[in-house]
Amino acid sequence: MTANPQILSELNDRSREVFRRVVEGYLGTGDPVGSRTLTRSMSEKVSAATIRNVMQDLEFLGLLEAPHISAGRIPTQSGLRMFVDGLLEAQLGDEDREKIEASLGASEDDVTAMMDRVGSALSGITQGASLVLAPKREAPIKHIEFVSLAADRALVVLVFADGHVENRVFTPPPGQTPSSMREAANLLNAIIEGRTISDLSNLMAEEVSARRQEIDALAHDLIEKGLAAWENEGERSERLIVRGRSNLLGEGADAASLERIRSLFDDLERKRDIADFLSLTEEGEGVRIFIGSENKLFSLSGSSLVVSPYMNADRKIVGAVGVIGPTRLNYGRIVPIVDYTAQLVGRMLSGPKR
Repeated sequence: MTANPQILSELNDRSREVFRRVVEGYLGTGDPVGSRTLTRSMSEKVSAATIRNVMQDLEFLGLLEAPHISAGRIPTQSGLRMFVDGLLEAQLGDEDREKIEASLGASEDDVTAMMDRVGSALSGITQGASLVLAPKREAPIKHIEFVSLAADRALVVLVFADGHVENRVFTPPPGQTPSSMREAANLLNAIIEGRTISDLSNLMAEEVSARRQEIDALAHDLIEKGLAAWENEGERSERLIVRGRSNLLGEGADAASLERIRSLFDDLERKRDIADFLSLTEEGEGVRIFIGSENKLFSLSGSSLVVSPYMNADRKIVGAVGVIGPTRLNYGRIVPIVDYTAQLVGRMLSGPKR
């Protein structure tokens, strides 16, 4: 049974407290919470029988479930969602704040290195797996070159005005020749000065159309595929940093759970469904929480994702940071950690460049 979001506001104080304490107990230990345990922690003195009746009502409403006969209760996925949306108390601790700030260090030109440190710090602090979606590089380009590696593989080399060099391997159209690659590069280099990859993508349609008679069809295809290595799948796959996989593969997990988690990370490492993760960063500010099957990318492993986008100086979302863990994550601690990390990354990316 799926819980109605309005149910929480309709619960009386006793039912709300029982629900909150069951969820908090489960998030803390991973074990079902029984009525006798709750009698020792309730704010009012009530019998175990009374608490059992309340728990049965909450089970009927779809907020709790009993994993075993005569066991305590654990929250359902709907119950976890209701707790996160309506009862979660999140506050960033001083120790976590200091660890996050120390991991980023001073502002620097090497954004990739900074993002790698952010990912390692997030996985270390939260004991989960971290995902960091690095920002696109928007520095002006100085030079572009296509290099043939094999009949079905080519390399795009970008030299940025600040001296940074990046390359991507892609599959060129059939029948490419060294001359067609030179022609494609010459066209791009003639219009590239002072422009970013985004600028180039916007200009290519009109430039190719205006000079169509000068460009051999193969060179045209090569240009389109070469730029796609940055703007589409190639760009996305290289921008995703995953750290802390071993945190989800520790001792105590059953074989089926381990296999589901391995499958999740195999998918990530093969860069499947990365578009789904990217889309999470395009739907507005603030931390978003996906529990279990709520997000297709993580439904197989039964994991939760806490993710927050970060912005550049123009208040444009350019990337995201997140943490994957079991559905019984300590949301009250993880949410502010992810939120603060995203804010800090945004401030550092927006800061003055030397």
